[in-house]
Amino acid sequence: MSVTAAAGFAAAGVTAGLKKSGGLDLAVVQNLGPLTSAASVFTMNRCQANPVIWSKQVMKDGVVSAIVLNSGGANCYTGSIGFQTTHATAEAVGTQLNVSAGDVLVCSTGLIGEQLNLGLVTAGVFDASKALKTADATGAEAGLAAAQAIMTTDTRPKQSEHHSPAGWTVGGMAKGAGMLAPGLATMLVVITTDAVLSSAQLDTALRHATAVTFDRLDSDGCMSTNDTVTLLGSGASGIEADEAQFTAALVALCADLTLQLQGDAEGSGHDVAIEVRNALSEAEAVTVARAVSRSNLFKTAIFGNDPNWGRVLAAVGTISEADAAFDPYGIDVAINGVQVCTAGEPDQPRELVDLTPRAVTVQIDLHAGEATATVWTNDLTHDYVEENSAYAS
Repeated sequence: MSVTAAAGFAAAGVTAGLKKSGGLDLAVVQNLGPLTSAASVFTMNRCQANPVIWSKQVMKDGVVSAIVLNSGGANCYTGSIGFQTTHATAEAVGTQLNVSAGDVLVCSTGLIGEQLNLGLVTAGVFDASKALKTADATGAEAGLAAAQAIMTTDTRPKQSEHHSPAGWTVGGMAKGAGMLAPGLATMLVVITTDAVLSSAQLDTALRHATAVTFDRLDSDGCMSTNDTVTLLGSGASGIEADEAQFTAALVALCADLTLQLQGDAEGSGHDVAIEVRNALSEAEAVTVARAVSRSNLFKTAIFGNDPNWGRVLAAVGTISEADAAFDPYGIDVAINGVQVCTAGEPDQPRELVDLTPRAVTVQIDLHAGEATATVWTNDLTHDYVEENSAYAS
């Protein structure tokens, strides 16, 4: 199960007619309580969709009773009509579930610049709300339907769960296959827990977890306008979680979802982990790793099974001295366990590197400090270009 793994939550996924494919395209997750704790992180893109603008206001008091998510349209750059659609969607959920619209988060994903059909959305909300009132709404199939309903170019749903020995549970679902780049959140994610924690405690844990997981997935360097990660707390277990243990479990769950998102990135043929070692600080390690992850030359080399480590160093060299300390001629590089560069000079022959497996690990040693960080990315393929060149049509 995913969002229904934790006690105190019901979920539904229905077909509202928003997708041309005719598949599931609207999901609602309801917090049944007794607590309605919540925390969210949102895209840092200044161009934000109407659901993000609405949901930021909802989150100000840390109280969330339900979250509604649709695929088939981003509801971004749709003007006042689009915001009215978001508001009306929350009102429809509030009416059907007998909760305040001001406690309903709204998330949308899909094409930017197209109006959502409000009639279809509200009809979908009615169907989802009806499903939420059945005995099956707290089961695994309901959670799966919700995870499927938020998919766009995803080829499979992403779900994860963690059961603490202390008796509380964390579950989650995610969507994302393109426009995966950091900004506190990097896709649509709903996480639930039945641990007894306040909204402030959830917020602290969530911000730490996203910073070291979702925020380090940089598949294509393109930041979405709709990205939202939300953590809901029902308190239904009746167990007060140790904050450190809860945070560790949340990080593990988010890491699992992050790798699922990486593995389903649009058109990718390789999953690449870029690990920077011995940086002066963790932030500098992330900066260096991200520079490599965003190098199209590096990404196309990986697609071609070419261990061209010169492209790694060229990308590292784009970082200014103010942003990362290192000696450009003192860097080591290993690719899939083969030390191809030592102290800025050739080491083992690049022909020894096997890039035929999907998993690729690039290790960069800066010899500047003791900090380490990893950024996850993918190669750049013909399929990625083909899929995104035809997305709107």
